[in-house]
Amino acid sequence: MLLSLVLHTYSMRYVLPAAVMMGTAPTYVLAWGAWRLLSALLPARFYREVDDRLYTIYQSMVLFFFENYTGVQVVIYGDLPKNKENVIYLSNHQCTVDWIIADMLAIRQNALGHVRYVLKDGLKWLPLYGWYFSQHGGVYVKRSAKFNEKEMREKLRAQMKAETPMYLVIFPEGTRYNPEIPKVIADSQSFAEKEGLAILKHVLTPRVKATHVAIDTMKDYLDAVYDVTVAYEGTVDHKGQRKLAPSMTEFLCKECPRVHIFIDRIELKDIPEEQMYMRRWLHERFEIKDKLLIEFYDAKDSKRRNKFPEKSVHSKLSLKKTLPSLLFLGGLTASMLLTESGRKLYVKTWIYGTLLGCLWVSIKP
Repeated sequence: MLLSLVLHTYSMRYVLPAAVMMGTAPTYVLAWGAWRLLSALLPARFYREVDDRLYTIYQSMVLFFFENYTGVQVVIYGDLPKNKENVIYLSNHQCTVDWIIADMLAIRQNALGHVRYVLKDGLKWLPLYGWYFSQHGGVYVKRSAKFNEKEMREKLRAQMKAETPMYLVIFPEGTRYNPEIPKVIADSQSFAEKEGLAILKHVLTPRVKATHVAIDTMKDYLDAVYDVTVAYEGTVDHKGQRKLAPSMTEFLCKECPRVHIFIDRIELKDIPEEQMYMRRWLHERFEIKDKLLIEFYDAKDSKRRNKFPEKSVHSKLSLKKTLPSLLFLGGLTASMLLTESGRKLYVKTWIYGTLLGCLWVSIKP
């Protein structure tokens, strides 16, 4: 019985973070909505600057749980600049925590508020979040033949016109690499073979459309492209086979001791402009990722496993970067819930905010 209680308590480690992150969402949306109305008569740059600051507050709170609460060690390899830049962030994709990794790097450049995502179209229906991500500069895209290039270009041009700082996150694989779904991996490898491309083991064959549209549209606006490779330690079983990367719940339960992040900063001049050549370039970048991950997971020398073959830095995030945001948003939410009128407003925000958000994203891209 005692063992059962211990196991239950351990599995509940994610409840507090989830409750706080979800529970403060209405408070955040109300604060953002109030600013959206107040800034309607002001130049667009004023709205954008405060929106970025608000986003920084919320995501800093999120990072309190994913870094400080979990105690995960963040190991960084490569050339992450210290200064803010307008960039496209390209990464391998294996779990929902991958979204948080972009935040981990951005906050270390004081650019957390600049993070925008290229997201799967279905995510726009998320309560409150789906609507807000679109407002913050996120781009929702459909796969394959349904991909709307014109829509994406228009959204990015609008962001450039407003002089929006850009830390645009793209996962070119289009879906997660999941070793428990071998058919997806096999189909990806078959496609590569059919197209005369190198067959990849630890990543899927990347799709070029969103990457090409983003780079082509913003080539005069960007400073660089960050090619990011992520590996989660502890994702190999006793037989040496790769396991599923941690979910957000597992990560918050402290089941990932270290996350390894390799960054390669690429100048725009080194990227071909034509889509067919960029496709080849992108695949070559994923070949490099694959070699890094083969070294990480499969190196014959056990001393070379669970790390990338470059000099690394263990980067610890200070509580000063995250705790104030947690106390601020948590305090505001608690204050609202202490009164009857506040509780009513809180519930109405969830209900009507979700309905209005779904209506908005169904009308606007």
